Amino acid sequence: MSTADSRGHLAGLLSLVIPAHNEADNLPRVLPAARQVLAALADEFEIVLVDDGSTDQTVAVARREMGDAGARLRVVSHAHKLGYGITVADGLRAAHGQWVAFMDGDGQFDPMDLARLAEQGTAADLIAGWRQRRADPWHRSVVSHTFNILVRLLYGISYRDVDCGFKLMRRQVLDAAAPLLARSALLNTELYFKAQRSGLRVTQVGLTHHPRLAGVRSGGRLRPILRAVGELVRLRLELARSWSPKEAPPS
Repeated sequence: MSTADSRGHLAGLLSLVIPAHNEADNLPRVLPAARQVLAALADEFEIVLVDDGSTDQTVAVARREMGDAGARLRVVSHAHKLGYGITVADGLRAAHGQWVAFMDGDGQFDPMDLARLAEQGTAADLIAGWRQRRADPWHRSVVSHTFNILVRLLYGISYRDVDCGFKLMRRQVLDAAAPLLARSALLNTELYFKAQRSGLRVTQVGLTHHPRLAGVRSGGRLRPILRAVGELVRLRLELARSWSPKEAPPS
Protein backbone atom coordinates (compact mmCIF):
# COMPACT_ATOMS: atom_id res chain seq x y z
CA MET A 1 0.00 0.00 0.00
CA SER A 2 1.50 3.38 -1.01
CA THR A 3 1.06 5.25 2.25
CA ALA A 4 3.03 8.16 3.68
CA ASP A 5 3.29 9.85 7.05
CA SER A 6 3.49 13.52 8.03
CA ARG A 7 7.30 13.37 8.21
CA GLY A 8 7.57 12.37 4.56
CA HIS A 9 8.34 8.70 5.19
CA LEU A 10 7.02 6.53 2.36
CA ALA A 11 5.89 3.00 3.17
CA GLY A 12 7.01 0.12 0.98
CA LEU A 13 9.41 0.20 -1.96
CA LEU A 14 10.42 3.57 -3.46
CA SER A 15 11.69 3.50 -7.06
CA LEU A 16 13.72 6.35 -8.55
CA VAL A 17 13.93 6.38 -12.35
CA ILE A 18 16.90 8.26 -13.81
CA PRO A 19 17.03 8.73 -17.60
CA ALA A 20 20.60 9.22 -18.78
CA HIS A 21 22.41 9.81 -22.05
CA ASN A 22 26.17 10.32 -21.72
CA GLU A 23 26.00 11.44 -18.08
CA ALA A 24 29.17 9.73 -16.82
CA ASP A 25 30.53 13.06 -15.56
CA ASN A 26 27.33 13.98 -13.69
CA LEU A 27 26.38 10.68 -12.04
CA PRO A 28 29.16 10.90 -9.39
CA ARG A 29 27.26 13.89 -7.99
CA VAL A 30 23.74 12.58 -8.58
CA LEU A 31 23.87 8.98 -7.37
CA PRO A 32 25.47 9.39 -3.90
CA ALA A 33 22.89 12.04 -3.01
CA ALA A 34 20.11 9.89 -4.46
CA ARG A 35 21.19 6.89 -2.37
CA GLN A 36 21.25 9.03 0.77
CA VAL A 37 17.81 10.56 0.35
CA LEU A 38 16.15 7.33 -0.77
CA ALA A 39 17.47 5.44 2.25
CA ALA A 40 16.09 8.16 4.53
CA LEU A 41 12.66 8.30 2.88
CA ALA A 42 11.60 4.68 2.43
CA ASP A 43 11.74 1.22 3.95
CA GLU A 44 13.27 -0.10 0.72
CA PHE A 45 14.46 1.58 -2.47
CA GLU A 46 15.69 0.89 -5.95
CA ILE A 47 17.25 3.06 -8.64
CA VAL A 48 16.26 2.33 -12.22
CA LEU A 49 18.85 3.84 -14.55
CA VAL A 50 17.65 4.01 -18.15
CA ASP A 51 20.72 4.32 -20.36
CA ASP A 52 19.54 5.91 -23.59
CA GLY A 53 22.22 4.69 -25.96
CA SER A 54 25.15 6.31 -24.15
CA THR A 55 28.55 6.22 -25.84
CA ASP A 56 30.50 7.04 -22.68
CA GLN A 57 30.89 5.12 -19.41
CA THR A 58 27.46 6.05 -17.99
CA VAL A 59 26.56 2.52 -16.86
CA ALA A 60 30.02 1.65 -15.53
CA VAL A 61 30.14 4.87 -13.53
CA ALA A 62 26.65 4.22 -12.15
CA ARG A 63 27.64 0.76 -10.95
CA ARG A 64 30.79 2.16 -9.37
CA GLU A 65 28.94 4.96 -7.57
CA MET A 66 26.39 2.54 -6.11
CA GLY A 67 29.19 0.73 -4.29
CA ASP A 68 27.90 -1.72 -1.68
CA ALA A 69 24.31 -0.83 -2.67
CA GLY A 70 24.84 -2.20 -6.16
CA ALA A 71 21.98 -4.68 -5.79
CA ARG A 72 19.60 -1.71 -5.58
CA LEU A 73 20.56 -0.54 -9.08
CA ARG A 74 18.73 -1.88 -12.11
CA VAL A 75 19.78 -0.83 -15.60
CA VAL A 76 17.51 -0.61 -18.63
CA SER A 77 19.59 -0.16 -21.78
CA HIS A 78 18.71 1.20 -25.21
CA ALA A 79 20.97 0.10 -28.04
CA HIS A 80 20.72 3.60 -29.52
CA LYS A 81 19.27 6.94 -28.46
CA LEU A 82 15.46 6.91 -28.41
CA GLY A 83 14.78 10.22 -26.66
CA TYR A 84 13.51 11.51 -23.36
CA GLY A 85 9.86 10.42 -23.39
CA ILE A 86 10.53 6.81 -24.37
CA THR A 87 13.41 6.64 -21.89
CA VAL A 88 11.39 7.87 -18.91
CA ALA A 89 8.38 5.73 -19.86
CA ASP A 90 10.57 2.62 -20.07
CA GLY A 91 11.89 3.39 -16.61
CA LEU A 92 8.42 3.91 -15.17
CA ARG A 93 7.26 0.60 -16.63
CA ALA A 94 10.32 -1.15 -15.17
CA ALA A 95 9.89 0.33 -11.68
CA HIS A 96 8.54 -2.01 -9.00
CA GLY A 97 7.82 0.51 -6.24
CA GLN A 98 4.60 1.45 -4.48
CA TRP A 99 6.03 4.96 -4.86
CA VAL A 100 7.80 5.94 -8.09
CA ALA A 101 9.86 9.06 -8.73
CA PHE A 102 11.85 10.25 -11.70
CA MET A 103 14.47 12.93 -12.15
CA ASP A 104 16.97 13.86 -14.84
CA GLY A 105 20.50 12.48 -14.55
CA ASP A 106 22.23 15.71 -15.60
CA GLY A 107 22.67 17.19 -12.11
CA GLN A 108 20.34 20.14 -12.66
CA PHE A 109 18.13 18.91 -9.81
CA ASP A 110 19.29 18.12 -6.30
CA PRO A 111 18.17 14.57 -5.41
CA MET A 112 17.81 15.72 -1.79
CA ASP A 113 14.77 17.75 -2.91
CA LEU A 114 12.95 14.45 -3.23
CA ALA A 115 12.38 14.77 0.53
CA ARG A 116 10.44 17.99 -0.09
CA LEU A 117 8.16 16.20 -2.53
CA ALA A 118 7.70 13.29 -0.11
CA GLU A 119 6.47 15.70 2.58
CA GLN A 120 3.34 16.14 0.43
CA GLY A 121 2.71 12.40 0.26
CA THR A 122 -0.15 12.43 2.75
CA ALA A 123 -2.06 15.03 0.73
CA ALA A 124 -1.37 14.13 -2.91
CA ASP A 125 -1.00 11.24 -5.32
CA LEU A 126 1.17 13.05 -7.88
CA ILE A 127 3.70 15.50 -6.45
CA ALA A 128 5.52 17.45 -9.15
CA GLY A 129 8.38 19.89 -9.02
CA TRP A 130 8.41 23.20 -10.83
CA ARG A 131 11.54 25.23 -11.51
CA GLN A 132 11.39 28.53 -9.66
CA ARG A 133 14.07 29.92 -11.97
CA ARG A 134 15.44 27.94 -14.91
CA ALA A 135 19.22 27.68 -15.06
CA ASP A 136 19.10 27.44 -18.85
CA PRO A 137 19.61 29.80 -21.81
CA TRP A 138 16.82 32.36 -22.19
CA HIS A 139 15.41 30.79 -25.35
CA ARG A 140 14.67 27.54 -23.50
CA SER A 141 12.57 29.49 -20.98
CA VAL A 142 10.66 31.15 -23.83
CA VAL A 143 10.01 27.77 -25.46
CA SER A 144 8.88 26.29 -22.13
CA HIS A 145 6.53 29.22 -21.45
CA THR A 146 4.96 28.88 -24.91
CA PHE A 147 4.64 25.13 -24.48
CA ASN A 148 2.85 25.53 -21.15
CA ILE A 149 0.36 27.97 -22.69
CA LEU A 150 -0.45 25.45 -25.43
CA VAL A 151 -0.88 22.70 -22.85
CA ARG A 152 -3.37 24.82 -20.92
CA LEU A 153 -5.36 25.56 -24.06
CA LEU A 154 -5.42 22.02 -25.48
CA TYR A 155 -5.52 19.91 -22.32
CA GLY A 156 -7.37 22.10 -19.85
CA ILE A 157 -4.75 21.71 -17.14
CA SER A 158 -3.29 24.70 -15.32
CA TYR A 159 -0.03 23.75 -13.66
CA ARG A 160 3.29 25.55 -13.58
CA ASP A 161 6.23 24.28 -15.60
CA VAL A 162 4.46 21.13 -16.80
CA ASP A 163 7.58 19.72 -18.49
CA CYS A 164 9.74 19.81 -15.33
CA GLY A 165 11.42 16.39 -15.07
CA PHE A 166 11.19 15.83 -11.32
CA LYS A 167 8.11 14.02 -10.03
CA LEU A 168 6.99 11.60 -7.30
CA MET A 169 3.81 9.54 -7.54
CA ARG A 170 1.90 6.72 -6.00
CA ARG A 171 1.59 3.50 -7.96
CA GLN A 172 -2.09 4.42 -8.47
CA VAL A 173 -1.05 7.26 -10.79
CA LEU A 174 0.83 4.91 -13.11
CA ASP A 175 -2.04 2.43 -13.03
CA ALA A 176 -4.50 5.18 -13.97
CA ALA A 177 -2.20 6.53 -16.71
CA ALA A 178 -1.53 3.18 -18.40
CA PRO A 179 -0.83 2.82 -21.21
CA LEU A 180 1.54 5.76 -21.59
CA LEU A 181 1.26 7.05 -25.15
CA ALA A 182 3.65 10.02 -25.40
CA ARG A 183 7.04 9.46 -27.00
CA SER A 184 8.59 12.82 -26.05
CA ALA A 185 8.65 15.21 -23.13
CA LEU A 186 4.86 15.26 -23.49
CA LEU A 187 4.99 12.32 -21.12
CA ASN A 188 4.84 14.93 -18.35
CA THR A 189 1.70 16.49 -19.84
CA GLU A 190 0.13 13.06 -20.18
CA LEU A 191 0.74 12.23 -16.51
CA TYR A 192 -0.81 15.51 -15.35
CA PHE A 193 -3.79 15.14 -17.69
CA LYS A 194 -4.58 11.54 -16.80
CA ALA A 195 -4.09 12.06 -13.06
CA GLN A 196 -6.43 15.06 -13.05
CA ARG A 197 -9.07 13.36 -15.22
CA SER A 198 -8.88 10.26 -12.98
CA GLY A 199 -9.73 12.29 -9.88
CA LEU A 200 -6.30 11.83 -8.32
CA ARG A 201 -4.78 14.55 -6.16
CA VAL A 202 -2.05 16.67 -7.75
CA THR A 203 0.20 19.21 -6.06
CA GLN A 204 3.40 21.05 -6.95
CA VAL A 205 6.56 22.05 -5.09
CA GLY A 206 8.89 24.84 -6.20
CA LEU A 207 12.48 23.68 -6.71
CA THR A 208 15.88 25.21 -7.35
CA HIS A 209 17.19 24.45 -10.82
CA HIS A 210 20.98 24.22 -11.08
CA PRO A 211 23.28 24.92 -14.05
CA ARG A 212 24.54 21.91 -15.95
CA LEU A 213 28.20 21.49 -15.03
CA ALA A 214 29.16 18.66 -17.38
CA GLY A 215 27.94 16.87 -20.47
CA VAL A 216 25.99 18.20 -23.42
CA ARG A 217 22.54 19.71 -23.02
CA SER A 218 19.84 17.98 -25.06
CA GLY A 219 16.60 19.52 -26.28
CA GLY A 220 15.94 23.15 -27.14
CA ARG A 221 16.68 22.74 -30.87
CA LEU A 222 14.12 23.93 -33.43
CA ARG A 223 13.34 20.57 -35.06
CA PRO A 224 12.50 18.72 -31.79
CA ILE A 225 10.48 21.73 -30.64
CA LEU A 226 8.36 21.77 -33.80
CA ARG A 227 7.95 18.00 -33.55
CA ALA A 228 6.79 18.35 -29.94
CA VAL A 229 4.19 20.97 -30.91
CA GLY A 230 2.84 18.63 -33.56
CA GLU A 231 2.73 15.77 -31.08
CA LEU A 232 0.93 18.02 -28.60
CA VAL A 233 -2.03 18.11 -30.98
CA ARG A 234 -1.79 14.47 -32.04
CA LEU A 235 -1.60 13.20 -28.45
CA ARG A 236 -4.65 15.22 -27.44
CA LEU A 237 -6.64 13.74 -30.31
CA GLU A 238 -5.45 10.23 -29.48
CA LEU A 239 -6.39 10.64 -25.83
CA ALA A 240 -9.86 11.81 -26.86
CA ARG A 241 -10.28 8.76 -29.09
CA SER A 242 -8.74 5.97 -27.09
CA TRP A 243 -8.46 6.84 -23.38
CA SER A 244 -11.00 7.32 -20.64
CA PRO A 245 -10.42 7.53 -16.88
CA LYS A 246 -10.50 4.37 -14.84
CA GLU A 247 -12.13 4.38 -11.46
CA ALA A 248 -9.31 5.40 -9.14
CA PRO A 249 -8.60 2.99 -6.26
CA PRO A 250 -8.36 4.47 -2.76
CA SER A 251 -5.00 6.12 -1.95
